[in-house]
Amino acid sequence: MMEPLSQGDPTDFSGLSSVGTRGTTGSGCASQTRRCAHGERGAGRLKAIVWTLILAACVYISVRVIPIYVNEYEFQDGMQTIARFATVNRQGVDQIRDATLREAEKDDLPVRKEDIKVRAVNGNVIINVDYSVTVDLHVYQWTLNFHPTVTNNALF
Repeated sequence: MMEPLSQGDPTDFSGLSSVGTRGTTGSGCASQTRRCAHGERGAGRLKAIVWTLILAACVYISVRVIPIYVNEYEFQDGMQTIARFATVNRQGVDQIRDATLREAEKDDLPVRKEDIKVRAVNGNVIINVDYSVTVDLHVYQWTLNFHPTVTNNALF
């Protein structure tokens, strides 16, 4: 048999309204939390997910692109060294081009011998290199074009 509920029993639901709170009447959102009043049901979570995806995409792109720019900077620094010492070592245009090609190979850059243009006149050396690197982002192929130019101006 069932026993009657005592007055202080926590399972007594006799005083509850249709909203689910004791002693209140009225419709839904007015008596509930502020979240319902502003219509934010889950919007905060969606915004957090979107910003997390944007942050993850930025990190992924940075991991793929920054090493390419670091290699280009190192290559340009090596080209500057080649141009500075070309006059002192009395190197010809072909020797300067070969040294520049070796520097590009050292930095893992897709430079061909035809991409390197060297001018050496009266102690002034100018080295121009044009090359492109394609970054595979799995949803987009991004082509980065580089045109490093270095010069060695003679002091006299």
